[in-house]
Amino acid sequence: MEMTLNLQSTVTLHNGVKMPWFGLGVFQVSEGDEVYNSVKWALEHGYKSIDTAKAYRNEEGVGKAIRDSGIPREELFITTKVWNRDQGYESTLEAFEGSMERLGLEYLDLYLIHWPVPKLNKYKETWKALEKLYKEGRIRAIGVSNFKEHHLDDLLSEAEVVPMVNQVEFHPHLQQNSLREYCKKHQIQLEAYSPLKQGHLLDEPILEEIAKRHGKSTAQVVLRWDLQSEVVTIPKSVKKQRIEDNADIFDFELSEEEMEQIASMNKDERLGSDPDDFNKY
Repeated sequence: MEMTLNLQSTVTLHNGVKMPWFGLGVFQVSEGDEVYNSVKWALEHGYKSIDTAKAYRNEEGVGKAIRDSGIPREELFITTKVWNRDQGYESTLEAFEGSMERLGLEYLDLYLIHWPVPKLNKYKETWKALEKLYKEGRIRAIGVSNFKEHHLDDLLSEAEVVPMVNQVEFHPHLQQNSLREYCKKHQIQLEAYSPLKQGHLLDEPILEEIAKRHGKSTAQVVLRWDLQSEVVTIPKSVKKQRIEDNADIFDFELSEEEMEQIASMNKDERLGSDPDDFNKY
């Protein structure tokens, strides 16, 4: 791929909408000053993409930081997600209105089903609600999160609109190779959450060696690897310097050999829940 050039570089989703390759995630960031400052600092630094969710309970702070930034709305890419207990057709439509009210937005760039929640088995109804909102122009792109191939197969058997994005746990210890192939085949863009495994792989010798060679941190190497793997990535931080450092990955490139070295680190090891077993709502 023509390598990502800067913080504003985008990938074109299968419906023609452009999504930034790089953004800020706000999972486990507290509502109020903490989320407000994280988003404010990111936007001031040039980030254009912010990823939240109803379940994070910080949509209001995200919305306030967006408004206060003075950045034209059309320059930003805002994602939120339907929480598990809101799944179902009518309840999803209601949940969407609630999220939009908290965010203070007229339209949303990307709305995701947060988890498949197999015990509820409502994600196909939920998807119909997303399709309706998409067709009405309330959302520019729709997608899923934490969906495995069999969940996607099931969804696609009835879907009118193929999801544009699947956001999943993805990092050097969990490389999701078959899912990546599947998504590529169906033109579903893969997006990484917990790209740094919440800090659990930053002292890996392979990464340390590559980082040293480039004069970069191990975190910057991993985030660069995401982009060169054609995976959208949204690292989270509440520290101004870290938010800036995470984005400083556009002035170096990993060699093919380095990409392969990182590929060899895969253990299929999850930090978060397995979507087949996650039925919390």
